[in-house]
Amino acid sequence: MADSELTQAKLFDVFSNARRRRTVQYLKRQGGTCDLAPLVEQVAAWENDADPDDVTRTQRRRVYISLYQTHLPMLEDHGIVDWDPDGHEIELLPSEDRFEPYLDRHLEDRRPWHRLYAAVATVGVVAFALSALAIGPLTMSAAPVVALAVCVVVLGLSAAQYVSRRPGIELPIGRPSR
Repeated sequence: MADSELTQAKLFDVFSNARRRRTVQYLKRQGGTCDLAPLVEQVAAWENDADPDDVTRTQRRRVYISLYQTHLPMLEDHGIVDWDPDGHEIELLPSEDRFEPYLDRHLEDRRPWHRLYAAVATVGVVAFALSALAIGPLTMSAAPVVALAVCVVVLGLSAAQYVSRRPGIELPIGRPSR
């Protein structure tokens, strides 16, 4: 099936699977071609939120089998990649960026929002406990101020997270996570 025959419904079906989206994303980052082994390692790393060096043999094998048997043949059948199962070579066919809306943007640039929220909550709980126990400069009368400050920071984080998910916007908040 040629690329020009891909309807929006077919594209949606093809890219409804995260491994297929990640495969195309990885190929784009590699200039359109790669070998199967580094692709497997990177997809397994993304799926397990780990460095490629920390991916276990079992995690790699699970990704390898599904890519080899299911996902790469499907991408090839739809004219998205050229896949040589014997040589383990994969080439992304010209796509005119028709696939971009279906791909995971910024897989390596995801911010650790959960960690930021947890840090704010932890600081808030500690400050509130210190004010309730009247330890240090915080007294019980400071508790409402602490609660208000935590709410303002959480609201700010929520706004930053919302804005960062809009296409084409990058925020310089913290260190990017994997």
